Amino acid sequence: MTDGDVYKIIELVGTSKTSWEEAVKTVVDRATKSLRDLRIAEVKELDVRLENGKIAEYRAKVRLSFKYEDDS
Repeated sequence: MTDGDVYKIIELVGTSKTSWEEAVKTVVDRATKSLRDLRIAEVKELDVRLENGKIAEYRAKVRLSFKYEDDS
């Protein structure tokens, strides 16, 4: 018998050439392909990659949590 659930947290970085929102969407879309029972997506950091003084890429560091399931 367990008293509560346990969740695992990972951080992923998504990129987009158009926006931070698309960078976050990239993370969530990709994570749902390999992780089950995602619960929370928390944007931790936003930045941009520059080339020749112009924005080349938007980047979002996203913390994801999902329910931890052990083998027992």
